[in-house]
Amino acid sequence: MKKSLALLCVVLTSTSVLAKTEVTIYGDDSYPPYSYIDSGRMTGIYTVVLERIFSKMPDYNVILKGVPWKRGLLEIDGGKIFALYPPYKRPKQRPYMEYEMSILDEKLVVVCQKSVLSSPKPNWPNDYMGLNIGNNAGFSAGGDEFRAAVKAGKIKLTETKGTPKNLLKLIAGRIDCYMNDALSIQWELKKLHKEGKYDGSSIVEGATISSEQGYLGFATKGASFPFKDDFKSQYHKILSEMKASGEVDKIIQDYVK
Repeated sequence: MKKSLALLCVVLTSTSVLAKTEVTIYGDDSYPPYSYIDSGRMTGIYTVVLERIFSKMPDYNVILKGVPWKRGLLEIDGGKIFALYPPYKRPKQRPYMEYEMSILDEKLVVVCQKSVLSSPKPNWPNDYMGLNIGNNAGFSAGGDEFRAAVKAGKIKLTETKGTPKNLLKLIAGRIDCYMNDALSIQWELKKLHKEGKYDGSSIVEGATISSEQGYLGFATKGASFPFKDDFKSQYHKILSEMKASGEVDKIIQDYVK
């Protein structure tokens, strides 16, 4: 009898494990401190928040992988991947993703060489006409007025993969300014300073461009992912609870420290 019960427990446990749905979710591999690869694995603030959420979803075994941002956008557009983080909400530009609940807020700013901001430039983008502005490749940043100015040739836009490369170009004087999340810029400048690649004072913050919110974007083309509705329902419920309890804020504070 005891052997039968033991065997039954093993079978039930094995069935439970096998019943888990395997899900792979991709994140930007070069967006510290939010989402990036370190020592071969994905980490960053968004990654830690998502790992905490998925640990509370016993029906799913979720694997997080890094991907270059532009490739990630192309693959989710083609319905090849289930979800991608952390896009900003751009429903018109990216109708191939579904956005319903933001994970956290980011402040988008422009930083420049100190000489460029020898006189204050608080108005974005009007104060930045004639300048060469850096941006992360694949990031839809700057706003409609900025994009119109770029199209009209009033501002030059230079796009490069990742925050570190953009900041090195800015430090070297190959671009005048660079726009991105304030915390991400501060994080990377501290690293470059420790590595002796930045003097610690020649890059200064200019105008605040906007406040953005980062999401986990789900593929609109969901035919290959029959579990999508259930996964989204569980995900949003847990994220909502974590935001309300202050758990998400604590993760951010702990990570920054």
